[in-house]
Amino acid sequence: MEDQSPSTSQPEINTPPSGSVRLDVPQVKPTVTYTILVVTIIVFILQYISKAVYGGDILFAVGGKINEYIKAGELWRLITPVLLHGSILHIVFNMYALYTIGSSLERFFGHSRYLILYLVGGFAGNVLSYFFSANPSLGSSTAVFGLLAAEGVFAYQNRKFFGDRARTIIINTVSVAFVNFLIGLSGQGIDNWGHLGGLLGGLIFTWMAGPNWQVEGLYPALKVSDERSRTQVWLAALTVLVIFGAFVVFRMFQLQ
Repeated sequence: MEDQSPSTSQPEINTPPSGSVRLDVPQVKPTVTYTILVVTIIVFILQYISKAVYGGDILFAVGGKINEYIKAGELWRLITPVLLHGSILHIVFNMYALYTIGSSLERFFGHSRYLILYLVGGFAGNVLSYFFSANPSLGSSTAVFGLLAAEGVFAYQNRKFFGDRARTIIINTVSVAFVNFLIGLSGQGIDNWGHLGGLLGGLIFTWMAGPNWQVEGLYPALKVSDERSRTQVWLAALTVLVIFGAFVVFRMFQLQ
């Protein structure tokens, strides 16, 4: 997928009497994003070696989204496809999107919440693909669409900090998702159900547990705090798992 959305940056709010005041929001380095990038690239190299040596993609055979194996109980296939890719072009597009969206988003979400977001987006995407599409699939775009949704929700919920930039971020987020869905309708082996599931998973999780900033203190001694607790993060993750897990259970019984 392609990403055209602007990165979020340090927010500003209007605080009398001096007008726009820059607030320092706690940030972390995007080490989880970089780790996912490295691990995904290593896995792709192993896929390439597998094809060259054994004449087939063993890693996809073990971890790809293949419905008949999921029905047989191999539920890890609802998350492992985020590490697998079908071509160099496929992985380049997805890793570029992961870097441009994820490296910015992780700075504000923190390592653990960001990693949970990535995983629930990937899970939700593969579940919806399993439910609605019989075709095998792979790729991290399910998780990346979860990040895309999270960026839009994050900007909306903290729009008083980002001002006019929030509108720009939200519009570009919707535009990028819409364009990619249109591309998916071209029939070029793109799993739109996976993209939609990732989008919904990221949206639900972030709406419930994304950073929700509040200003504390008196001017000029202002600081920003996140009102969301660790309990809310786990509750949001559990909510996504329950909602999309119900799809899995229903589909497995339906196919019996």
